[in-house]
Amino acid sequence: MRTAYSVETVRNAERELMARLPEGALMQRAAAGLAAACADLLGRVYGSRVVLLVGSGDNGGDALYAGARLARRGAGVTAVLLAPERTHAAGLAAVRRAGGRVARAGEGAALVEDADLVLDGIVGIGGKGGLRPDAVPLAAAAAGRSRGAVVAVDLPSGVDADTGEVHGVAVQADLTVTFGTHKPGLLIDPAREYAGSVRLVDIGLELPAEPELEALQHEDVARLLPVPRAESDKYRRGVVGIAAGSARYPGAAVLAVSGALRGGAGAVRYVGPAADAVIARFPETLVSDQGPKQAGRVQAWVVGPGAGDDAATVAEVLAADVPVLIDADGLRLADAEVVRGRRAPTLMTPHAGEAAALLGVERAEVEGGRLAAVRELARRYGATVLLKGSTTLVADSGGGAVRVNPTGTGWLATAGSGDVLSGLGGSLLAAGLSAVDAGSAGAYLHGLAGRLAADGAPVGAHDVADAVPEAWRNVVG
Repeated sequence: MRTAYSVETVRNAERELMARLPEGALMQRAAAGLAAACADLLGRVYGSRVVLLVGSGDNGGDALYAGARLARRGAGVTAVLLAPERTHAAGLAAVRRAGGRVARAGEGAALVEDADLVLDGIVGIGGKGGLRPDAVPLAAAAAGRSRGAVVAVDLPSGVDADTGEVHGVAVQADLTVTFGTHKPGLLIDPAREYAGSVRLVDIGLELPAEPELEALQHEDVARLLPVPRAESDKYRRGVVGIAAGSARYPGAAVLAVSGALRGGAGAVRYVGPAADAVIARFPETLVSDQGPKQAGRVQAWVVGPGAGDDAATVAEVLAADVPVLIDADGLRLADAEVVRGRRAPTLMTPHAGEAAALLGVERAEVEGGRLAAVRELARRYGATVLLKGSTTLVADSGGGAVRVNPTGTGWLATAGSGDVLSGLGGSLLAAGLSAVDAGSAGAYLHGLAGRLAADGAPVGAHDVADAVPEAWRNVVG
């Protein structure tokens, strides 16, 4: 499992470690790892042109010491100082001893454009509110460079380490070398898009058991997925009910059922006006036209995809004493007080627009502050919330680590894809997973299925559903 910790937690761990080490030893560890990553990226260090963008404080010191190491291996190193009077003095002296030269910020843009590698040490993990005006031309030059690569020290300058928010111009890195642990901003959009590839350098930090963020990997998801035993039958494996679709949107019901059939439950019950379409596509589905209460026993419900204005069905499902996944129209139709008062687990799966409507804010506010939005929704509704998007987040109402999904592809931004995810997540709920685990594992499989189905080309939602078994085998194999 990949984990990320807040700036405060990292700072505390660094202070505790520095108290046990000789002065400067921790910075030298970081610089050694940073220089090694830069050398790997360059391939040939000798004769390469390296430009260091150096701000004040320890982040600039890391860049300077790494630059000194590269200079000793034959690179032509130039340190561009944005705050000469507050530059890390020992690091600057190391660069000069190694044969590096020093330039002022005004010379930086031209140097960046001609560099083989640019090392971004402008702002560290404590930076807030975007870049200062004197740093903006350097970030812009790095983004518009004609050659070379940009390596960010710990995280790209101009992004918020704790939230993933980006205020104004930020450095666009090809590689981010981060120290001790991932920071939340490296895993969450929009900041994630600025980080490029991320390389973690172990510097010996001792961190608490509970992180800010968790990103599941194959082995974590494999442990969560249900496996039938010899004595299992379709009912023991769990039955998921799907209350979805309408005369206008029958396809939403079909797609939700398609996800549910591939999600680990033993049977799928469908309730709604799209029964003919569902049976025509999936004859194994158990259908009913008597409403959720008369559909038969289920271990979890999915409600809302393509439901139109059927508030009565949404209310009937929410009254059931089993886990419920609410998606799409169900999010709009669900009574907030009823959701908060439910005893059984509730998993809500909004996209950014739906989340904005639930919070009463603009969509841009959700997209720019995804971590804050998912936490606030979970707190406000007393539910587990899966916020869909370029980075899918899963937060529990009880707090704790937020899960961030590392799989997926832009090709999943297609009509009906969310309906498949809702059925898949609901089936995992019925199979016995908690709301957090069902949301996390469902998003992981759905994203991986999207990658496998697309393989670099456009796909439809039904293709994603069809690829879920391959994704499942990929995870557990």
